[in-house]
Amino acid sequence: MIRRVLTENGWVKGLPAADPRITSYKGIPFAAPPVGKNRWRAPQPCENWEGDRECYAFAKIPMQPPISADPKNLYDREWHVDKEIPMGEDCLYLNVWAPADGRKDMPVFVWYFGGGLQVGYSAEMEFDGERIARRGIVVVTVNYRVNAFGFMTHPEIQKEAPDACANFGFLDQQAATRWVKRNIAAFGGDPENITIGGQSAGGMSVSAQMTCPGNKGLFKNAIIQSGTFVFPYPSPMGLTCTMEKALQTGVEFFDFLGVKTLEEARAVDEVTLRDKVCEWMGTHGFGMSFCEVVDGTFCTGNSQNWFRSEDCMPVNVLMGHTSNEFFGAPAAEDEESLKAFVRKVFPDDKKADELLSLFSHPATKESIAKEGAICAIDFATNLAGHYRANGKPIYYYYFDAPIPGWDDPGCFHSVDLWFFFETLAKCWRPFRGLHYDLARQMCDYWCNFIKTGDPNGIDSQGEQLPEWPAFDENAPRRMVFGRTSICEDCPPAPVKKWLLDEYKANA
Repeated sequence: MIRRVLTENGWVKGLPAADPRITSYKGIPFAAPPVGKNRWRAPQPCENWEGDRECYAFAKIPMQPPISADPKNLYDREWHVDKEIPMGEDCLYLNVWAPADGRKDMPVFVWYFGGGLQVGYSAEMEFDGERIARRGIVVVTVNYRVNAFGFMTHPEIQKEAPDACANFGFLDQQAATRWVKRNIAAFGGDPENITIGGQSAGGMSVSAQMTCPGNKGLFKNAIIQSGTFVFPYPSPMGLTCTMEKALQTGVEFFDFLGVKTLEEARAVDEVTLRDKVCEWMGTHGFGMSFCEVVDGTFCTGNSQNWFRSEDCMPVNVLMGHTSNEFFGAPAAEDEESLKAFVRKVFPDDKKADELLSLFSHPATKESIAKEGAICAIDFATNLAGHYRANGKPIYYYYFDAPIPGWDDPGCFHSVDLWFFFETLAKCWRPFRGLHYDLARQMCDYWCNFIKTGDPNGIDSQGEQLPEWPAFDENAPRRMVFGRTSICEDCPPAPVKKWLLDEYKANA
């Protein structure tokens, strides 16, 4: 069994996974530590090492608010269970799971974690790549810088490196994926068959990588889970900001930090800087300051509109969401407030009257929510299907499985991670047979897509999977992962259809 591999920087040694036919390599450096002069700088080349590097344990997680491991908090209870997990600015490492039997030219899956670009780490237990690797895929999970460490910029940073002065977390992901392209053949992977994937901010990251002009030819397929958002109504969520705004935020953050120059800011120790970031979040909001920046080099526009971008790579896309996330409805509770809201959003009287005619009258809080609530990810998928109708296919899923547990959480944001990674056994929830069957089938679909760009095909038991057609805006269908997997029609309701048509007409 292969447990030792030569990378461009030196030999790495891995350990048998729970299944000894798989080797895991944890904590492989793909760039120099982003500390000192490398703080707020594009990832720099990794130094070579002598002898064998023992890659037996995950590296430190990126700097972020301390892990509380509070069982009262849903996400702590779900996977942020280790209060003592090591954290540090020296975090640019990746992890590999690979079949150890000497096979070559296996498809490759590169995973970016979520967390609003503010928190998260590749060592989360649900991201164990073993079950996917058992299907003949080389799995890579990537650490990247988050919050102000990864997404702040400043006029001095811009002056120092005008072509790489922002989006450092995205640049980390790009550097890691390029490392994979150069090195993955040594692990048995095919550098010409790479799929990138992520969930939540990891999915947003996939969108960003898809639209980066410098990524042409880097990967073939993309998986976006709960990570593409188009809000049909005004939303306070700030997913992208202009360079001008980002630079001003950087100036304000330096003042908040109590420093005057970039040199002084780089001299602040990592814990003090982390704590100031936490204070900043407390007053400015989670994720509202440090996000994607339209810098004109890595990011040429709002990557959430990847399907309209001329820079978007021509890749196959698998995307979807859970049944209980990112819904928006008109900010109204009765007839008068609904009219006021619609006329504010659509000042043109004719358009306002058209939209209002699609609601029940007199409107109530309940009727407005029922008729006007729209999932921002579903809305984005419909638009993507329209703009990509003659391009590469999009496969759309909707996750609606019954989730057990005393907290009765519903299909909350991120719960699907347990399923397609097929890591249910690591979760505290009392999953039973139907959940394990569903997870196995989801993992089969995902693996088929990683291999071929199409989720259809044979499952892990050698049987044909239920057909999952590509999304067609003229006859929209999606795969529903519930108690069973079934493909269903999903025509837009009247309000959503009107808003989609309006968006297309004015895009």
